[in-house]
Amino acid sequence: LIEKHSINIMGHRTSVSQEKAFWGELKRIAKARDITLSDLLGIIDDERTHDNLSSAIRLYVLEYLKAELAKAQREVLGAIVI
Repeated sequence: LIEKHSINIMGHRTSVSQEKAFWGELKRIAKARDITLSDLLGIIDDERTHDNLSSAIRLYVLEYLKAELAKAQREVLGAIVI
């Protein structure tokens, strides 16, 4: 399900359409980083290499989740004693 949100990025009002699952992950990431959703979106906007903000958001979430998975795998493997 696609949700459209009006957001404020560094004083600029825009709207972004994103799947509900991505909005949920963005909120979780912002909370984990102890920043607002607006601040996180500003960071993504500043660092994006794509013209499309919605695509940049999806790629950011994907990379964040991949990094979390890699960290968890390292922790599990580090805990295994042979």
